Amino acid sequence: MHKQYCQTMLLIGLLLVAVPAQTINYKIDVNHSTIGFVVPIMGGLSKVRGKFTEFTVNLAHDESDITKSSVQVVIKAASINTGIAQRDEHLRTADFFEVGKFPDITFQSARIERRGQQLIAHGTFTMHGVAKTIALPFSLTGRHVSEDKDGKFVNAGYAVRWKLNRRDYGINWRHSLDPNFIGDEIEIEIDLITKAAALPK
Repeated sequence: MHKQYCQTMLLIGLLLVAVPAQTINYKIDVNHSTIGFVVPIMGGLSKVRGKFTEFTVNLAHDESDITKSSVQVVIKAASINTGIAQRDEHLRTADFFEVGKFPDITFQSARIERRGQQLIAHGTFTMHGVAKTIALPFSLTGRHVSEDKDGKFVNAGYAVRWKLNRRDYGINWRHSLDPNFIGDEIEIEIDLITKAAALPK
């Protein structure tokens, strides 16, 4: 019995050594990635698009089981850019993001769920000092294998399409002449290109 037990433990140990870790830390290609949003104006008569230009994403992608992956996002609220400097300065004030007091917008995943073809990152989203548990739907847009002087690497694409209500996060400012000028429901559009330094073996 003792001999059989030892042989079993030895086999398990060999398997653990033989199977390589499949989790890869992907770097974000910030120059070709976008964390953006769309704000409805006057009930949808128009839309204003903007983005955040400073952000970091720590993505640990499990090649064998994506539900074992994790992601952490930190967005610098002061980097908001809608293309109009005066409006961006207003968005940085206490009327909106109050960036001096709340400099970061963050998301930390707790688990990844697969529902058929749909992937969902469950975790904590924090903006304007308000933290909420959310279910963030995302998709893999594809993979591309390349090679340079340092060897082979893989690019992977991720996309998020989500909506949030700004009032849920204490961003309540309204136009003095038309309280409904700026809509409450904001569309979030995230497109990321990532790069792994080496392909898994």
